[in-house]
Amino acid sequence: MLKTLKYLAIGVSASALMAGSALAEKIIIGHFGNPTPMQLLASSDALQQETGWEIEWRKFAAGTDVIAAMASGDVVLSELGSSPLAIAASQGVDLQLIAFSDVIGKAESLIAHEGSGIASTADLKGKRIAVPVGSTAHFSLMGALQHEGIAEADVTIMNMPPDQIAAAWEQGVIDAAWIWQPVQSEILKTGTFVLGADQTAEWGFPTFDGWVVDREFGQANKDKIVAFLKAIDQANASYLKDPAAWTVDSAEVETLATATGADPAQVPEILEGFTFLPMATQVSDTWLGGAGATIKGTADFLKSAGRIDAVVDDYSGFVNAEYAEAAK
Repeated sequence: MLKTLKYLAIGVSASALMAGSALAEKIIIGHFGNPTPMQLLASSDALQQETGWEIEWRKFAAGTDVIAAMASGDVVLSELGSSPLAIAASQGVDLQLIAFSDVIGKAESLIAHEGSGIASTADLKGKRIAVPVGSTAHFSLMGALQHEGIAEADVTIMNMPPDQIAAAWEQGVIDAAWIWQPVQSEILKTGTFVLGADQTAEWGFPTFDGWVVDREFGQANKDKIVAFLKAIDQANASYLKDPAAWTVDSAEVETLATATGADPAQVPEILEGFTFLPMATQVSDTWLGGAGATIKGTADFLKSAGRIDAVVDDYSGFVNAEYAEAAK
């Protein structure tokens, strides 16, 4: 049953094994703890063998925490949402988007508390909505409000990390939340799905999680970054080959659940809330080729909403497709 994990570890070259046996460089790779295929890598030593790195996988609650960690130099490679990426780039954090981890759909959604009287976005006026401010979920929420013609001043946005949202939900102090898994599934037990990020994307507010690297570190470690993206692509391919095989009792889902603390019964549905792009697709003009313009559009929106003070004219320098091109 562990064929996927075994597959990821097959084919380690002699040179990679030699690198792993040498004095390893310790790096921290940031992630959001979602039960996605990349967790197969975090649960095995295949990537360590391929790169020679001593890897610490560090979970972050929100993109704002990733920005701080990368700005300090503590983290050099991480997942980062599209909205925090636009914030970081606008603030001059020296990072580059090198690949997409996932495109967000219903994996981030607006959930209304039972008894809140919220059945659609039109009902949000005057309500208390919890969201991690500065996150992709926050960007989607602001997009939904704009689409509906509701001013931000007409709602109460409560800035909370996911664990606090779950607690506040139980206490009944919020009317709705725009949040990701696994908190989303938890609050759905006493809530109702209203709107997903797939819909706000259609309204012109797309969101994604990307892999970003410190620019200097990336240039100094090109081969290892390419090996990392190849491993990510391989993990995603194992899912895309046959998503239906990732059932609640499969080894893959059990591994993802163990790695993230998610309920195994919810993992298949959570996976359906994301789109995973093959690296060969990512290097197209639609994706990495157009990412600079997407980041610019996100930054412009955040500035108009008063969330950042300034934007730059061109964000293409914060995107580098050469790693993905070599990894496809």
